[in-house]
Amino acid sequence: PDLLPACNGEITTMSFLQDVVDILLQYVVKSFDRSTKVIDFHYPNELLQEYNWELAEQPQTLEEILLNCRTTLKYAIKTGHPRYFNQLSTGLDMVGLAADWLTSAANTNMFTYEIAPVFVLLEYVTLRKMREMIGWPGGSGDGIFSPGGAISNMYAMLIARFKMFPEVKEKGMAAIPRLVAFTSEHSHFSVKKGAAALGIGTDSVILIRCDERGKMIPSDLERRILEAKQKGFVPFLVSATAGTTVYGAFDPLIAIADICKKYKIWMHVDGAWGGGLLMSRKHKWKLNGVERANSVTWNPHKMMGVPLQCSALLVREEGLMQSCNQMHASYLFQQDKHYDLSYDTGDKALQCGRHVDVFKLWLMWRAKGTTGFEAQIDKCLELAEYLYNKIKNREGYEMVFDGKPQHTNVCFWYIPPSLRSMEDNEERMSRLMKVAPVIKARMMEYGTTMVSYQPLGDKVNFFRMVISNPAATHQDIDFLIDEIERLGQDL
Repeated sequence: PDLLPACNGEITTMSFLQDVVDILLQYVVKSFDRSTKVIDFHYPNELLQEYNWELAEQPQTLEEILLNCRTTLKYAIKTGHPRYFNQLSTGLDMVGLAADWLTSAANTNMFTYEIAPVFVLLEYVTLRKMREMIGWPGGSGDGIFSPGGAISNMYAMLIARFKMFPEVKEKGMAAIPRLVAFTSEHSHFSVKKGAAALGIGTDSVILIRCDERGKMIPSDLERRILEAKQKGFVPFLVSATAGTTVYGAFDPLIAIADICKKYKIWMHVDGAWGGGLLMSRKHKWKLNGVERANSVTWNPHKMMGVPLQCSALLVREEGLMQSCNQMHASYLFQQDKHYDLSYDTGDKALQCGRHVDVFKLWLMWRAKGTTGFEAQIDKCLELAEYLYNKIKNREGYEMVFDGKPQHTNVCFWYIPPSLRSMEDNEERMSRLMKVAPVIKARMMEYGTTMVSYQPLGDKVNFFRMVISNPAATHQDIDFLIDEIERLGQDL
């Protein structure tokens, strides 16, 4: 009650916020200190019992509120820690953090120029620049920042369906033929999730086979398209992946674009994870053909290290998102305003309330320039290659697939000494399956590092190392290998 807007609340407010900032700054410094834990792990019931998290009738003191802030950060995962490799989004960028603080202080909504003038213009400028980097002439087209890659992919599906059958907007799915979409068996689960949400159904998403490196096989795509057409279904979307979640594979976009052109199907590229490589002269060839896509998902909060969340959907044809999604709400999108209405972008979004996500990316881009992002991304890819070269012939390691990784994903098994001389049979497989989960659990108990693991197809649990934090170094990679060996020696 003593904080602003309370009468004479200025001094209290300033000292409270100063204390909060001190807590935050200490956390930031700790995030980059390798002698601190990545995680102070407690089981859910322990955390619930150790503190009182309940909401009460009466207010707490500001001292208690500051204590709540400290406690929350004490058990937070330090996602900026140079040894946190668990997710595709890692790192803590200082300019991005500053931008996030500014965004929260400005506290406005992205639906109209009227209430978010600078932010709306920056979204316009930034999306145009991203489309330019995709290779669309003059950066023409459309786009939006959405809550994440899954929603961006769903937008693509929504717009592709509308382009082919505009009547679906009013009449619904009953008015149109049975649609089918195609994506690789290694693609992100969000493609099926979008189909479920849009009433297309997960059975209508056909998974295309991949080669041993995880890339979609174009001949199988064409075969399945023809099969679907023979059954009387209408193929409306192919979602190619540029940087798969587990293997970091890039689908052959040029071959896929040729097939999409031949059968008049919308081509979407899910570059949530791999889109950042467009910033790198050395690596952007992996997305050759992306300029032929009708839509592209690109998440700057992954490879580019922008604070969560920051995901863009980019569309080649201008005006399509607007006609697909607009509802003409007269209390928000009045047609008789005194400025250019094309800057009221809210009606092309599915959301009404939309968070300002662009400012973090825009400010970081200003601070680093394209060359700064390029250096940061090249460094992460170089570290992945260093890890690969270090373990590919090392005793106790087996690679999940042959050859140099295309992205920063390095997939491998750690084989404990007890399994090394065993012949490859069922028993070895079932024992190997348990290795990664135990090592991961021990990593979290000790709090030293975090790496993701998973099974895939007929392959039992393996580690998927990913690097997107420019703070990581060769020493951190060396540490990770030593740590896996220390924690897995006795298994």
